Amino acid sequence: MTNIPETGRTPRVQIRLVVIQILVFSLLATLGGRLWYIQIRNGEEYAKEASGNGVQQVVQPAVRGSLLDARGVPLADNETRLVVSASRTELLKMKDDGKGVLTRLAAVLGMKPKDVMDKVRLCDSETPQPCWNGSPYQPIPVTDEATTQQALQIRERAEDFPGITAEPTAVRRYPAPGKSNTAQVLGYLSPVTDGEIEKAKNTDSPFLRSDQVGRSGLERTYDKELRGKAGVTRYEVDNLGRVMGQAKADPAQPGANVVTSIDARVQAVAEWELNHAMKEARKVFDDNTNENYKADSGAVVVMESKTGRVVAMASLPTYDPNAWVGGISAKDYARLTGKKSNFPLLNRAIQGQAAPGSIFKVVPTTAAVNAGYDFNGHYPCPSSYSIGNQVFKNFESQGHGSITLGQALEVSCDTVYYALSHEQWRKDGGLKPKKNANDWFYKTAHQFGLGAETGIDLPNEEKGRVPDRRWKQKFWEANKDYWCKIGKKGGSYIQQLSYENCLEGNLMRAGDSVNYSIGQGDTLVTPIQMATIYSAISNGGTMYDPTVGKAVVSADGKHVREIKPKPHGKLPMDARTRDLIDEALAGVATRGTAAWRFGGWPQDKIPMHAKTGTAEVHGKQTTSWFATYTKDYSIVMTISQGGTGSGASGPAVRNIYNALYGLDMEGNQDLKKALLPQPQKTLPKIQPDGSIDAPKIQPYAPQKPKPEKPVLAGPPPATGRRD
Repeated sequence: MTNIPETGRTPRVQIRLVVIQILVFSLLATLGGRLWYIQIRNGEEYAKEASGNGVQQVVQPAVRGSLLDARGVPLADNETRLVVSASRTELLKMKDDGKGVLTRLAAVLGMKPKDVMDKVRLCDSETPQPCWNGSPYQPIPVTDEATTQQALQIRERAEDFPGITAEPTAVRRYPAPGKSNTAQVLGYLSPVTDGEIEKAKNTDSPFLRSDQVGRSGLERTYDKELRGKAGVTRYEVDNLGRVMGQAKADPAQPGANVVTSIDARVQAVAEWELNHAMKEARKVFDDNTNENYKADSGAVVVMESKTGRVVAMASLPTYDPNAWVGGISAKDYARLTGKKSNFPLLNRAIQGQAAPGSIFKVVPTTAAVNAGYDFNGHYPCPSSYSIGNQVFKNFESQGHGSITLGQALEVSCDTVYYALSHEQWRKDGGLKPKKNANDWFYKTAHQFGLGAETGIDLPNEEKGRVPDRRWKQKFWEANKDYWCKIGKKGGSYIQQLSYENCLEGNLMRAGDSVNYSIGQGDTLVTPIQMATIYSAISNGGTMYDPTVGKAVVSADGKHVREIKPKPHGKLPMDARTRDLIDEALAGVATRGTAAWRFGGWPQDKIPMHAKTGTAEVHGKQTTSWFATYTKDYSIVMTISQGGTGSGASGPAVRNIYNALYGLDMEGNQDLKKALLPQPQKTLPKIQPDGSIDAPKIQPYAPQKPKPEKPVLAGPPPATGRRD
């Protein structure tokens, strides 16, 4: 038998194993050397190359949600247009900074080369419009009105237009249904800025460079809901920009729709009537200035009395919000913001501040009752009231004998309020006020919500002003140095006045109080504030935050968030006082200063309440005010330099009510013609595909005017006054 070694290995096997081991160690050594070479010897070089690899994002903009009226009619939506854009990044890579490309582009688009170049320059503090205020790294729209032929020229001659794109894009549109412009309420859009992107980076609603942002109106208030969420597809790319694979894709989520309480039909009526009233006012001669009234601006608010929801809100002068779509031109920008523009971007319904005149008198009437005066007591109404050598006249210098507070409201007697406020001023200590002065007339105004924002869901609302002792002190502190600098005893009128203000401009004088009591002097209010007050009187005393937004509805209509009416307080009056004021305001419409504008009104079916106001403004013509309400609606209109309240604003307000209730000038009602005899309670139905079965709207056709003659409901006022 042959002897076999214990290892079981022949010499040949052992040799093979040794060879294999040598090969393995050689491979390991080679691999280790290679790793050392890559990571240590040339590690920095390869790290640089690897850093060139990364992820690139392709953004698909979200479709912005629509702004709808209460019945689903689009007030702002989107349409597909051919948008020509320029990449500033690509243009700056060229030797001439892209001037040649932009010049050729201008020729294709039928534009001036300078206009095209202005559109792609960046905005700063010294660069006038037009310019680009968005990110410099995103395509800059040159026009959103390109024709198909122009787009084909750009695409077919791509070598002549590097950095230029022509793509169909969803663009904002403001269709103005039934000619209801609604500009200041809707607002407008412009590109997001780098600062806004950085600020919103860590929020739950970050911006993308492609976003358009609401700059005013509802577009700004509800921007987050309307904007939606852009789709982002992320691609892995190497350092040469070659796509290596798709990392992640998030589909775009369209923005929600915002249903408003605006009724486009009523909005069209309000706009037309306000514009017509201003035109008519300019035909009237002003005896005080020996020229026609200028009627240079105005506003009107139509509000649901029981909810505070805004049915219509108009402001003049106005503008076309479509001018901002795709970038505003230099001509349009100058027309909207220049010194001669009269500021059409201003929403005078919430930002226009003016002395309210006699529509303010519901405030001092309430203040007098709260101070202990009997509403039905009798108070002298002479033609004038004197304080020292200063004489304060009644409107048109008319007297009415001894009357109640209710009658003082009806005939708008100034001297009744002069006497009451002067007496309270003396009780509070006069020029040396008591430590705990009651200040009933000022305190009550604050309780009515004046001097503060109403809380409306529109940006940049003004607070107005209640010129109480605290305001007088602050105003004096802010202006004292200037007054003392230019003041001179015995000098010109301005110098003498400045001298007096320097010494005691912080004191509440008797004249200040009596002027304030009739809504004059330094008192300032906005139309939305007065609409809120008169709506509260109508509904029994509850003051609501005015709202334009009614509901936020998802793009597919499945999710609805209703914006419910929100009360912010009660009027500072008890039920009895409210009822007495309500009765007096009904008297204004039937036998007082507004009666000649409500001839034939069906008072038994739709009780009308009103207050007229004619506010005097230093250096200007009088401001016309007309405040009214029914059980359903409150309407307040004002016209700057428009004349008297009932004279200038009265007919327009009457016509708006006629349209709401379907009335003719004789008071006959046709419900088939009534636009909104009761406030809209339901929300429009949005289909899963985003479509809305919205009714079509016809332009407003005003009633033909009848021969001009005063038509009074019942006997004419004893005074004949038409405040």
